Amino acid sequence: MKRIGQIVTAGVLTALISGCGFFGDSGEEVKPSPLISFEAEKQVDVLWSVAVGSGLGNKYHQITPAIDGDKIFAVDKDGTVFAFVRETGAKLWQVEMDVPVVGGVGAGYGKVAIASEDGVVYVLSSEDGTELWRSDVSSEVTAAAQFNQDLAVFQLINGKVVAFDAATGEHRWTFDSLVPRLTLRGTSVPIVTADVTFAGFASGKLVAIDNAKGSAIWENRVALPQGRSELERMVDIDGRPKLVDGMLYVTSYQGRLVAINPYRAQVVWAQDVSSYRSLAEGFGNIYVSEANDAVQAFDRSTSASVWRQSDLENRSITSPVTLSSTVAVGDYEGYVHFMSQTDGHFVARHKVDSSGLKGDMIAQDDVLYVLANGGRLVALSLQ
Repeated sequence: MKRIGQIVTAGVLTALISGCGFFGDSGEEVKPSPLISFEAEKQVDVLWSVAVGSGLGNKYHQITPAIDGDKIFAVDKDGTVFAFVRETGAKLWQVEMDVPVVGGVGAGYGKVAIASEDGVVYVLSSEDGTELWRSDVSSEVTAAAQFNQDLAVFQLINGKVVAFDAATGEHRWTFDSLVPRLTLRGTSVPIVTADVTFAGFASGKLVAIDNAKGSAIWENRVALPQGRSELERMVDIDGRPKLVDGMLYVTSYQGRLVAINPYRAQVVWAQDVSSYRSLAEGFGNIYVSEANDAVQAFDRSTSASVWRQSDLENRSITSPVTLSSTVAVGDYEGYVHFMSQTDGHFVARHKVDSSGLKGDMIAQDDVLYVLANGGRLVALSLQ
């Protein structure tokens, strides 16, 4: 744990899971839900599997792979960056940056970015891994960098969002937000569009930032701190917002799931739910991994709860991701669970690696890409 009294890991608050369980508010040990038996309706196929350096380590991390075109990129805890052919898993290149990292690799527009624990960001060419530029930032970066055609944007754990010229590394702007004294470990991942960056903060606010000036266009409070203790008043936005059909969806810890019209800065609907994970969408639903590790589907239009799957509670699940007609999450034992998008029942399960899954999975073109803690990157499909 880092910065005791200021920064608290999400695992401390929701699941100090080591395979044996954790202790709840009553002081009694709460164990992860056991795996239930079910008749698999779909088959999980491993398309390819490759090793990613020395793995992701035992520290808290937000390390995820990233896709740019026909390539997929990954990084290990020691800062070795890998590029693979997305279709086959063939290695294209690897570059040893020799810096400790806890944040995922970011990729887009022909560039790849990582950030070191001591606050240095590095941007490489996606073609061959050549370093294009690097820059010091004022704090640690736990979330993956985001790109548009002009900018490389990094969100820092000290409440700042920093934008650089993606080509040259020239500093463009810094947006600063106040950070509560006690927060979850990590940050949200911003959404970077052509003109606006949407960023969620530990204060429970979602801010639209002008990409030209770095100033706030609007801000909206997703959650209002409540309770007497600092622990009770934590309302961090740690998951990446979701932009779907011109509507923004965002959730917060001990707060709400909110649908916001970004053009009017208007809250369209809100539902009470606690989550520090990113969102997924499909079949007209928004999918949430709750703080207690249940998975819930909400109707995007009406906000009604469509279904709730509670058989994964306390299994320290990842953010949800949609694949074909299913929604998938990983867990601390390395299982990937596939649920029907229609009603949430289990349709398949696959164990990727016994080292477990912390970082989020990504899906593209009906293929699910999973990076296990031990450094195994796997491409899965459903039949």
